[in-house]
Amino acid sequence: MRCEEVLILAGGLGTRLRSEVPNLPKPLAPVNGRPFLAYLLDRYASVGMRRCILATGYLAEMIQRTVGARWAGMEIVYSQEDAPLGTGGAIAAAAHLTVGSGLHVCNGDTYLIYAPPALEAAAANGGIAIALAYVEDVSRYGAVAVSKGRVLHFEEKRAGGAGFINAGSYFLDTEALSRLPQGRAFSFEKDVLEPEAAGGRVGALVETSGFIDIGVPSDFRRAQSLFASGDC
Repeated sequence: MRCEEVLILAGGLGTRLRSEVPNLPKPLAPVNGRPFLAYLLDRYASVGMRRCILATGYLAEMIQRTVGARWAGMEIVYSQEDAPLGTGGAIAAAAHLTVGSGLHVCNGDTYLIYAPPALEAAAANGGIAIALAYVEDVSRYGAVAVSKGRVLHFEEKRAGGAGFINAGSYFLDTEALSRLPQGRAFSFEKDVLEPEAAGGRVGALVETSGFIDIGVPSDFRRAQSLFASGDC
């Protein structure tokens, strides 16, 4: 049975974007007249998600007022952190709210087009998979080395060149969720993905498109024109 539940990590402070959006949580940053989070919610509703968990922190009440309890047919529930938990801690805390057989996860400041069932299939031999984006310049992100549908390792940020990057979209099955540390802050990328990949247990989906990251002012401004033109 395919998973119809997604967790959106929407609790970050967004300090790098404060010059552009000083009074809003980053997921509510306006892009072409709409909150960026609205595009993410619309996207997941359109591909069959029926339940969305929003992991909130900074200005959580503002996100809850904007989104509410339902969106485009999806039930919306909230996992609010009282202190920063990092990406891993936020996923672990929200995992207690899941009702299905796994969980899709995405960062609240990145947009990516991919097929959720294909990402689930990529997780078949380890319980975790990443949807990767191919970009012309990996210097800001760091590259991901891939072979035969598996992540080999994550490279540190380098001078540049094209390659695959971690686009902030994941799937974890029930077993993988149960292995996450509980009750503390940690990085999902450093503390989970890197060691799991070293053991050959992280699947990779490379059939993706439309990657957008609004985490820094230059990309936030670029997103305005991409959404306006329909190129995402």
